[in-house]
Amino acid sequence: MNETRLREEICHLGKMLFDRGHVVGSAGNISIRLDDGFLITPTDAILGELDPARIARIDLQGRHAGGDKPSKTIELHRRIYDAVAPIDPATRCVIHTHSTHCVLLSLQASGAELLPALTPYFVMKVGHVPRIAYHRPGDPQAAEMTARAIAQYGKRGSPIRAVMIERVGPNVWHETPSAAFAVLEELEETARLWAISEPKPKPLTDGQINDLRLTFGSRW
Repeated sequence: MNETRLREEICHLGKMLFDRGHVVGSAGNISIRLDDGFLITPTDAILGELDPARIARIDLQGRHAGGDKPSKTIELHRRIYDAVAPIDPATRCVIHTHSTHCVLLSLQASGAELLPALTPYFVMKVGHVPRIAYHRPGDPQAAEMTARAIAQYGKRGSPIRAVMIERVGPNVWHETPSAAFAVLEELEETARLWAISEPKPKPLTDGQINDLRLTFGSRW
């Protein structure tokens, strides 16, 4: 797909994220990995009002090569692409949002992961979501901890497609913008179900999760 079309896809995805309430104001960002660099939404851009011509372009060394000033989270996105490359080399899109229920759970919950294996769709489409300790937006430590989590889960045979930075929001990734969007939607919906459930439901059993692995190739 050519760069013009990819810029249009970023704008379309930004509008969907904004319209569905995954981002508010100028929060959130989207990137796409190119063969010779990256496209990323500009800093402080409203995702519902993106202009394809103003999407920032970054070269492979992280230097600004065109468009508006890139989002301050570009280093986090770059570290995600680098860490995922040996595990999922086809990954081309990263999305960061401030999705309400995901952030809510990061304020309330504790433990190494944001959510248990609550539904089969969460297991199949999202997988484990490790919690990354709070760091201010753009802090390189958040990028380092995210890259470390990607490597750790990959080594144990449970590759991940999302992390949750506490108090900030989720980062998700996949091969295409539409696939990454589907991961985010399933993650936020599962977080919403968990947040409104009282009493809290039991997670799927090991046997039920193994059945999903065998039947659908789930990576839990």
